[in-house]
Amino acid sequence: MIAIVDYGMANLRSVEKALAYVGGDPMITGDPEIIASADKVVLPGVGAFCAAMSNLTARGLRNAVLYAIDADKPVLGICLGLQMLFESSTEMGASAGLGVLPGKVVSFFADGIPVGAGDLKVPHIGWNSLNLHGKSRLLRGIDPGARVYFVHSYFPQPSDMSLTIATSNYGTDFCCAIERSNLSATQFHPEKSGAVGLQILRNFVEWE
Repeated sequence: MIAIVDYGMANLRSVEKALAYVGGDPMITGDPEIIASADKVVLPGVGAFCAAMSNLTARGLRNAVLYAIDADKPVLGICLGLQMLFESSTEMGASAGLGVLPGKVVSFFADGIPVGAGDLKVPHIGWNSLNLHGKSRLLRGIDPGARVYFVHSYFPQPSDMSLTIATSNYGTDFCCAIERSNLSATQFHPEKSGAVGLQILRNFVEWE
């Protein structure tokens, strides 16, 4: 069973339907015991980083997610779910994340000044191509330049760049997918990325 973590800040149904379509057995749940006992875990998310971390903790789900990661179960973070894996975010002031991965989450803007996006609009919404970095179980069968769908204003800056399995460019190159052991995550939305996204989710479903 694949537990999709419900902490009140995600488009859960589209993730559930996409996972079921590629042969998974997803279950949307806010029960820490179910999450901790699941075979695989998906941590999705949309919205503000600090609010998401607050909800995750208040609902008793933080430890369940950390347990699944520590137990080396396949865990997939999506969008905000990727960002929360890092140590901190600059969104709305400094906020602490789960601290599973070294690094921080930053905006395309700093103090209202474009960091890399230049005249491009933020949030970054739409399709962008992937630049692949090394071998990856999550991105198995994905071709360089494959296009995926983004909706975000912030992106991760890993301290350990060996975690990065894909980057994209929106005025600046940025990390958009990571993988470490059985932990993986994407800044883009595979459930909204057509055939490419379905292949990525299929890879996760088949992950042993």
